[in-house]
Amino acid sequence: MSLSDIRRVLISDSLAPACAQILRTQGGIEVTESPGLTHQQLLSQIQDYDGLIVRSATKVTAEVLTAGSRLKLVGRAGTGVDNVDVECATKNGIIVMNTPTGNSISAAELTCGLVLSLSRQIPQAAESMRAGKWDRKKFMGSELYGKTIGILGLGRIGKEVAIRMQSFQMRTIGYDPIIPAEVTAQFGVQQFPLEEIWEQCDYITVHTPLLPSTTGLINDAAFSKCKQGVKVINCARGGIIDEAALLRALQSGQCGGAGLDVFIEEPPRERALVEHPLVISLPHLGASTEEAQNRCGEEIAQQIVDLVKDRALVGAVNAPALFKAFSPETKPWIQLGEAMGNLLQTLLPSINGNVQVTTSGEILKDAGSFLCSAVTVGLLRGNKEKINLVNGSLFAKSTGIQVSSQHFSGAGEIRLEVSGGGIQLVGSLSDSIPCLLKIGTSEFRSPVTLHGTLILWEGSAPLLKLTEVLSEAGSQLEMLHVSNGHSVAGISSPVSDLSLLGPCIQITL
Repeated sequence: MSLSDIRRVLISDSLAPACAQILRTQGGIEVTESPGLTHQQLLSQIQDYDGLIVRSATKVTAEVLTAGSRLKLVGRAGTGVDNVDVECATKNGIIVMNTPTGNSISAAELTCGLVLSLSRQIPQAAESMRAGKWDRKKFMGSELYGKTIGILGLGRIGKEVAIRMQSFQMRTIGYDPIIPAEVTAQFGVQQFPLEEIWEQCDYITVHTPLLPSTTGLINDAAFSKCKQGVKVINCARGGIIDEAALLRALQSGQCGGAGLDVFIEEPPRERALVEHPLVISLPHLGASTEEAQNRCGEEIAQQIVDLVKDRALVGAVNAPALFKAFSPETKPWIQLGEAMGNLLQTLLPSINGNVQVTTSGEILKDAGSFLCSAVTVGLLRGNKEKINLVNGSLFAKSTGIQVSSQHFSGAGEIRLEVSGGGIQLVGSLSDSIPCLLKIGTSEFRSPVTLHGTLILWEGSAPLLKLTEVLSEAGSQLEMLHVSNGHSVAGISSPVSDLSLLGPCIQITL
């Protein structure tokens, strides 16, 4: 079955009702809502589903992914996917998608709320009042006007934070290793190298994913370079700020306060930070608004419906090459790529080394990435592993095959060429049907439909013997194509004994 053949979906965390409703009404998908499943319950049930939708509570481990023999998709209704074993999912050919925009506004607003709360010690003052006190002098604050906030990570959330804090006439600077400085300048953020960020900031907020490169991004060394009394905010992922270093900075006075919505361990058993008087601690509320939950649930459901309907693939974190692959226009080309890869592997069973995918024609200008994946799937068809467009390239490398692409523009024919092991195949579409045009220098008089069961010879087909063999096997001749060097017959069903036909190859596409 294809990656878009998703019939049953399990929702294992609490989501807005709109999520299941969209899947059922727009996608025709059977949905089971079972929030709060234990790990063992999930393991026993996941094998019956094609898709799994989670928030942050469900841990989608390698064990879960392996048990989900039907799984084609894991959808995370939110931004981060650190509760999903993405590497294992990719190996198993499972798409992992998130909703990168769903909770951006809610997370940004919470960050801004923590900045304001830290500047005026609002939660501490409210707690003091609740205790019957009137400590006006104790809670002397500071204005945000004219202060500098450093934003580490300038994607969707970082950008929204910057725009909002500029309304307080704060100076917004930042760092992002991916987004160009000219882009962030358009929304008022001047970028600096990290080593130049620390000393300028009165406030620092982090909005990066948790990666090896970002773990402990704000540490003892960073705090030592900061202004005395700098305040830090983390509404991204626990661990980006080194918690032990933060505690030391708070105790020494180098850090004047922290707003933490996330922790390395959640809920945190170590309470030193949570109970520190200069820390505002929250139980991971970044996406906890009705609007964000509705938006994330609706977005993940709509993304899955678009995939099922072959309209688009949006939000995939482990299949970037496939973003343009899911549409009515591209689907026949993927079928052609898989068929030609399969044919090349049949002609050269022990193929290894380089395979070249060459596209021509303007409409295939940006098709190289997903056509490489499609050809790879064809090359590896018959492999015992679950091979598809998600993991094909991964398995190709392990078998010694390297598939690369090139494109020739111009007004010539729209074609796909696949070359390897000294054999060149040329194909195209005829009324959206995948067809073979050439094998090497052998050009067929009319396109060969790449569908069903084919028998291929070098030279002419032994027509009389073919008729006899097909009759005995209960199969029928559906088409016969000849070229100056090869012949191809299309038959209604495979034939078990081809010995009477001499040297030939049978392939089912």
